[in-house]
Amino acid sequence: MVNERDVIIIGAGPAGLSLAISLADAGFGVTVVEKLPRAVLADPPADGREIALTHRAADILQSLGMWQHYPAGDVSPIREARVLDGKSPHFLGFDTRGTQQTELGYLVANNVIRKAAFEVASSMPSIEIISDAAVSGVATTADAAEVRLADGRNLEAPLMVAADSRFSDARRRMGIGADMRDFGRTVIVCRLSHELPHNGIAHECFHYGRTLAVLPLNGLVSSAVITLSADQSNAMMQMPVPEFEKLVTEQFESRLGPMRLVGERHSYPLVAVYAQRFVAHRFALLGDAAVGMHPVTAHGFNCGLYGVASLTRALRGARAAGRDIGSMSVLTRYQSEHRRATRPIYLGTNVLVGLFTDDQMPARFVRSAVLRLANRLPPLKAGITRQLTGRA
Repeated sequence: MVNERDVIIIGAGPAGLSLAISLADAGFGVTVVEKLPRAVLADPPADGREIALTHRAADILQSLGMWQHYPAGDVSPIREARVLDGKSPHFLGFDTRGTQQTELGYLVANNVIRKAAFEVASSMPSIEIISDAAVSGVATTADAAEVRLADGRNLEAPLMVAADSRFSDARRRMGIGADMRDFGRTVIVCRLSHELPHNGIAHECFHYGRTLAVLPLNGLVSSAVITLSADQSNAMMQMPVPEFEKLVTEQFESRLGPMRLVGERHSYPLVAVYAQRFVAHRFALLGDAAVGMHPVTAHGFNCGLYGVASLTRALRGARAAGRDIGSMSVLTRYQSEHRRATRPIYLGTNVLVGLFTDDQMPARFVRSAVLRLANRLPPLKAGITRQLTGRA
């Protein structure tokens, strides 16, 4: 049990637990409140999602002691990335040439990340995890943040942080709105085996009416991420396995040979979110509750980790200076830094998605020109590569 509770975190997902670990390392006492049972936190089921991690994110995870808990076979390197537009022979390619890296980044399954986060957090004496607990209310006063649980318990601390998903209930209860973009699309994710090696190359294929990403995992296995209109998703989820395998193989133009489904298909609605504010008095947003990204540029959890680092710096600096960690002057520093880091990526991603999913002829012409032009501008490609690796 925590002797002194400095921060209450709502949500024991990867972002919330990463913040708890980071703050505990900095000497803070932390309570994490989570609605899921402890058994699920300790051994989360596979959910089909493979998380792309930049080098900067990997550095943060190593400093938190989480990376060391990932089995070596569950960390898959991305050595090259290619963006393709329909049947066009042109593609926009990114690799590590001109950098000091041997990989653009890494892929780790979401449930592996979640399990490691819980293992580290639950081993730290200054972190209290209250699981199987529903939040019935949140509030702030001049002196404290308050979290009310459905079982009647009341928790207080100088600061409360919401890391409870892009549809954050705590954010809404605190009167903070969010700019949401519902793409009207669904993402279907699954693992597929194949006959030919992928050589560590990630592909993002923008076909007309549908997008297919094929992400390289260790061995002759890849993760497929299919984005399609929401009204078509049920049919694809229920499609007989041989028909589904044939469809993905053909859409990927048999680049890896016949593809075979490994495990289950999972589907998720595609909604991007950007909170109108990241902070209020004694309250801060983190992870998807602050910035919920479209997955096409693979910056979601990376942005969450950057927020962990920024918020920890702000709170550590405040404590060293003898200042109140829940004051707006302290939290505004975090907000300013995190907005600078995430706003351009968020807006740029949405522009990219809009361009490459518009099937009208003017948009097709523009994106074809973009692919040809970008390949001829090394500085532009180098800048995008720095964003992909997190070394910008």
